Amino acid sequence: MKPPYTISSRILKLISDISIKIGEANANYLTRQSPHLRKSNRVKTIHSSLQIEGNTLTIDQITAMVDNKRVIGTKKDVLEVQNAIAVYDALSSFNFSDEKSFLKAHKMLMGYLVSNPVKYRTGGVGIVKGSEVKHVAPPASKVPALMKDLFLYLKADVDLPLIKSCVFHYELEFIHPFSDGNGRMGRLWQTVILVKGFHVFEFLPFETLISKRGKAYYDALSKSDKAGNSTYFIEFVLEIIDESLSQLLSYKGRVMTSLDRIEYFLSVGPKEFSRKDYMNVFKDISTATASRDLKNAIDQLKILKIGEKRLARYKIR
Repeated sequence: MKPPYTISSRILKLISDISIKIGEANANYLTRQSPHLRKSNRVKTIHSSLQIEGNTLTIDQITAMVDNKRVIGTKKDVLEVQNAIAVYDALSSFNFSDEKSFLKAHKMLMGYLVSNPVKYRTGGVGIVKGSEVKHVAPPASKVPALMKDLFLYLKADVDLPLIKSCVFHYELEFIHPFSDGNGRMGRLWQTVILVKGFHVFEFLPFETLISKRGKAYYDALSKSDKAGNSTYFIEFVLEIIDESLSQLLSYKGRVMTSLDRIEYFLSVGPKEFSRKDYMNVFKDISTATASRDLKNAIDQLKILKIGEKRLARYKIR
């Protein structure tokens, strides 16, 4: 059975805008290897998704963990980040329409955090915000059949990936199949679906905007619950995706700090380059500013310097 929703005029407009931006983003980011940008956005995604669930580790701490450095934090917070790093590193290995692959991802994400990370819940559950019950999930006895139907929709339906990803995200929150980890699994699997359709979503930490608009996120879920379909939620998440793409595309034109310039150049530039190459990207900076930027990058162990003075070249580590 296909999940209920309506293609509103707002949804059509957003899909049109997003499709144009995806084309531009593909041209800007997929024609070159961008490991630094991918890493930066992966860290933002992990931080934002876990922050929604109450994790207290900072972006700097998560970056350090990605670099295999030790950080100080509660055992639970550190384990949540370790699990998220592992599951996002394995993103391309998941089959978006395979329920077993989905359960494997939940095991990776929630391993040692819950007692049964590959099993659907066996008891009733409700979502409470403050003193108000926002949602009462379907009985546990119906969860296996509901999840089977949801994956049949992913596998067989001809909906656009943009629509499928939003519908799945909402339906997973509605069914609430696990005792814990439903929110982060909904956001993760939406990314899995989107990356399968559009590789540029590897660069897009749209969960950062969901985190910043947490109240609106839960309001959209609540509105869809009351309406009995996912239309409101689809509109909300498509707005988030559209805004995230706009931010990605405006990255190049914004006023940048030294660190911003270095991160951007390392994401789009050649693996080996000269100061002149660097200045050809940032045409409005002086020679002295370019030299300071490159020295900062050397000090931060981002690049290596080969040679001296005019013959100097730089290599990405």
